[in-house]
Amino acid sequence: MGQGLSIKKCDFKITMNNNNHHTEEISTDRLMVRRGQPFTITVSFSAPIHNYLQQLKRTLLIVQTGSHPSKADGTQTEFPISSLGDQKQWSAALEEQDPCFWTISVNTPANAPIGQYTLLLHASKSDCLLGNFTLLFNPWCQDDEVFLANEAQWQEYILNQEGVIYLGTENAVLAQPWDFSQFEEDIVDICFTLLDVGEHHQRDKDHTQRKNPIYICRTVAAMLNCDEFRGILTECGTGQYYNGTPPSKWLGSRPILQQWVASQYKPVRYGQCWVFAAVMCSVLRCLGIPTRVVTGFTWAHNTNSSLSVDEYYDEDGTLLTRDKSARVWTFHVWNECWMARADLLQEYNGWQALDATCQEKSKGPSFCGPAPVQAIKKGDTEVDYDVCYFFAALNAKCQVWIQKADVTLKPALGGTKYTGNNISTKSVGSERCEDITHSYKYPEGSLQGKEVLDKAYRKIKKLETTSSSSETHFSSIPTALEEPNLFIHLQSQSPLLLGQDVPLSIEMFNHSGGEKATHLIVGAQSLHYNGVPIIQLWKKEFHFILKSNEANNLQVSVPYSQYRKELGEDHLLRLTAMLRDEDSFYLYFAQEEISICDSALTIEFPENMVQYQPSIAKISLLNPLTEPLEKCMIVVAGRGLIYKQRKYRLGSVQPKSIQQLQIPFTPTQAGPRRLTAHLTCLQLQNLKSYKTIDVAAA
Repeated sequence: MGQGLSIKKCDFKITMNNNNHHTEEISTDRLMVRRGQPFTITVSFSAPIHNYLQQLKRTLLIVQTGSHPSKADGTQTEFPISSLGDQKQWSAALEEQDPCFWTISVNTPANAPIGQYTLLLHASKSDCLLGNFTLLFNPWCQDDEVFLANEAQWQEYILNQEGVIYLGTENAVLAQPWDFSQFEEDIVDICFTLLDVGEHHQRDKDHTQRKNPIYICRTVAAMLNCDEFRGILTECGTGQYYNGTPPSKWLGSRPILQQWVASQYKPVRYGQCWVFAAVMCSVLRCLGIPTRVVTGFTWAHNTNSSLSVDEYYDEDGTLLTRDKSARVWTFHVWNECWMARADLLQEYNGWQALDATCQEKSKGPSFCGPAPVQAIKKGDTEVDYDVCYFFAALNAKCQVWIQKADVTLKPALGGTKYTGNNISTKSVGSERCEDITHSYKYPEGSLQGKEVLDKAYRKIKKLETTSSSSETHFSSIPTALEEPNLFIHLQSQSPLLLGQDVPLSIEMFNHSGGEKATHLIVGAQSLHYNGVPIIQLWKKEFHFILKSNEANNLQVSVPYSQYRKELGEDHLLRLTAMLRDEDSFYLYFAQEEISICDSALTIEFPENMVQYQPSIAKISLLNPLTEPLEKCMIVVAGRGLIYKQRKYRLGSVQPKSIQQLQIPFTPTQAGPRRLTAHLTCLQLQNLKSYKTIDVAAA
């Protein structure tokens, strides 16, 4: 280096810096720092530096990122080493000097582009490579757009690698474990590869865009679902998983991301909404954006921002797939990420809804968001990005239509249902389910809620075409004055354990002035979570004479033998009751969705566990059926407890019996550690259980 000045080595003080920047779990041998926060390096020179004072007067540090760094586009920056660094921009301050070394504090601006950087020392006319480092978003920095003020939320929404995703129905929420793995060492490189590939597809070569969390969220969302281009995951029609992994079999994000890279960026088969959201959560948490996974129960999908959606049944109460795209999903899973919205009013800062699952939209990409949750709640449907789609999905009214034999449609009375009834996420610092519906909606029936719906309806109405099919349909719905005075209510129990009969209670009431001859059809149909029917499993018909002002209560059961073979992977049943007034031919409709739970799979740990000391976990499987569970296999995983995944073949488990499995392991990491068990057999495909234990440090 110029006239003999040369560098012996540069110590990036990785352990200290990574600890200070909350990245020690990502790497112990690479420098991983967060923007807006200084890091310290020590440069050792080959000879005493007082011999080279002339060169050192012209000493600069250079940082650069991207494949073609340049000062012009902001991907290369030079800055002097001074006695006092500027906290708002790239700067360097000399903290300590010795004849043979300098200790330098390097400061990164809180709005610097995230990415993989090279650091060089420039003296005279020569550059010397000091090393490479990775720069991430910084939710601990007040000047960063992703700043979070709450320590418990940092722990949950950035640092927690183990999550819970909620599936099932609004009355029977089922918790599924997920391993986000955002700090496994290969994940950070995969995340930046993902951004590179996404930018290549979008022909976007401006690396300075990476300073903006909105841009990062939209790039990742576009890359997740290969509807946009060759993304990470393939979404597949329910139950059709040829040459791939069914979505319910995935236990975490890392295998998906690794497979995507190993296959030279071919989409991984297969994903559905909760898999997209889980992988999105892993990537954004890794990059430093606080993120959580959110589930909404009763979600109107592909309504193209319309506030109405229709369901069609035949005269036997069988759900039809007349409308191939717009339908009510039992549940839907998306993300929220935390950021200030510099492009919007300050009131829209905070949680932003982001959905990587494909939507049929009139314009723009098929993903949605980030949309300020506050804007969704207030019905500000014109706000970017895609507030109107989230608002419609969570506030739509679903009208039931009966398709007669001649294909004409007749409205069912009493069958209307509303979406967005229960919005849930994992609570901070525990595995409890937290209801966050209030973040998206005002209380049901409140004046504010009504005003918001009216405002949004007026705004969305302007965007809708006048030839909406649902408008034509609604014109034929009888007004309240015309409605005959019958009432029907259907109730069941949820969740039910697999092997049990499904009890139904149907209540009918005639509050008219005279007798009513009625025809009742009760049915059960298996269903995919996205509202696609599988098969009609069971049906019964009854004839009643309902006397004036008389209630009639009917108790029936769907036998296990009727639903056991065609239950579907999501274990959902749609129960329906259709009551026809034989005099007026008005149709009254009631429905309920229930979830059938798998067998009990329990995990037990010893009372005290210590790091590096051998231990044994006990897994118990209860077979509640009257038939053996065949070809049982349990996959066990647990970061810091078990190296990689282990598979155990149990063979057959006899009816009404419990089989136990002992898992020997030695915990390698202290703190809260989770063990996950996933059972598959001929009768069950998606039985997961998990338990967290606090491992004492050695």
